[in-house]
Amino acid sequence: MFTNGFRVYDIHGHLPYPFGFMTRNPVVTAFNKQRAENMRLAWDFPAVDSEPATPDKPIIERWVESLDRYGIGGLNFLTAADNDDLAAQISRYPDRFTGFAHHSIESPDAAEELERAVDVLGLKGYKLFGPLVQIPFHDPSLTPVWRFLAERRLPVLIHFGLLGHTGGIVHHMNINPLSIFNVAREYPDILFIIPHFGAGYFQELLHLCWGCPNIYIDTSGSNQWMRWTPYELTLETLFRKTYELIGPKRIVFGTDSGSFPRGYVYRYLQDQVRVCRELRFSEEDIESIFGNNARRLLNLLS
Repeated sequence: MFTNGFRVYDIHGHLPYPFGFMTRNPVVTAFNKQRAENMRLAWDFPAVDSEPATPDKPIIERWVESLDRYGIGGLNFLTAADNDDLAAQISRYPDRFTGFAHHSIESPDAAEELERAVDVLGLKGYKLFGPLVQIPFHDPSLTPVWRFLAERRLPVLIHFGLLGHTGGIVHHMNINPLSIFNVAREYPDILFIIPHFGAGYFQELLHLCWGCPNIYIDTSGSNQWMRWTPYELTLETLFRKTYELIGPKRIVFGTDSGSFPRGYVYRYLQDQVRVCRELRFSEEDIESIFGNNARRLLNLLS
């Protein structure tokens, strides 16, 4: 797929983590079960019941096999049970995996935990879900976290937009990418990564990128949120508009891979590379988007 032996580096993967923000009731559960089956058929994913009850090897070993199957260079995990769990799992394969801290930014010791995660555990950045933060991002209580990230020039990936499926979050004061504008403008040394092209807030994300040169767009997932906009959007449109407005150096590839038996979602990579080639992106631009930008953000380039 790539020339000169180039290998993809994926900015957006998940190890198992608590998923407690979804509404649970029989109606929602039944609806999501049918939705998941429709998606599985549409994307040709393996059936959930094809997963053995007790896998014969640790999950990180399965991830190595999954990356090797598709020739993927590396994967950055954003979540796990906690920061120690993530660091312990990826430490077995430091040449294939990196990870971000993921803990509440509202905790009194959030800055201290982030410093520990970076300096002791070796994690490379910070992951947040915007709609799970219950105070404004520019609240003074969060200043120690922003200052630490700025001093170290570390990346922080913040999920804005729709969160979860039916029973998830569709309305919140921090659901819009523009909610980070004041912080992004005040701390230009923090590298903000916004995934899924804004997950329903594409225009707002482009406005944020226009005002703040330290905003990067992560391409991850199926981007099915496009179906829920009142205007026509396609993957081609997302890439073309993003490329035209911010260029190739601020676009970062991801899949949002996170579970077995599905494993690494190679289909998302195929579709995104196809779009970039049909749009006549140069090979240099493609290598930036699908690997080197992530390596640069993660400080992996020599």
